Amino acid sequence: MIPIDILENYSASLKVYSKNELVFNELETAKYYFQIKSGQVKMFNLNEEGKEFVQGFFKTGKSFGEPPLFGDFKYPASAMCIEASEIYMLPKKAFLNLLQIHTNIHFKFTKTLCNRMFYKSKIMKEMSIHTPEHRILTLLNHFKNLSGSTNLFEVNLTRQQISDLTGLRVETVIRAIKQLEKTKKLKLIQRKVYL
Repeated sequence: MIPIDILENYSASLKVYSKNELVFNELETAKYYFQIKSGQVKMFNLNEEGKEFVQGFFKTGKSFGEPPLFGDFKYPASAMCIEASEIYMLPKKAFLNLLQIHTNIHFKFTKTLCNRMFYKSKIMKEMSIHTPEHRILTLLNHFKNLSGSTNLFEVNLTRQQISDLTGLRVETVIRAIKQLEKTKKLKLIQRKVYL
């Protein structure tokens, strides 16, 4: 999101994380802007029984955890590296100064945050009133639309990740995907899902 040279001009540090290492915990105070140089991070919540609900996955080049920097509230979810990762960390004050000077970057953040809010409101609606097949199709179409693809789109999510993002059990996701294939709403090619 933010060009590396600009991050480095504002004294961002680069931290190396191991697989399954936490970047921050839910309810911690937000102190840094995070941008992934390499690797992948998931943001998630755990309920009282230890069931995980994934808010999102973030890959190389993406940032995460910004809303608490703008809104002065604690993190609403935890963030964990799901593979070895290198992450730029920029202190909050430097991040806010950067945005005041680089208005084009600020505009990109506004657009990104709006897209994330739209996604969350769409997913919340789907989770509360629709069938598993409808939930899954909405999620997959969202990622296809984000990619800009107008052709056959390969879904780069595992059944487990789809389960985590929809709040469904993996077994339910597997059955629903088979049903969606049967009704020709998606394709399965060598166990991979395509829209």
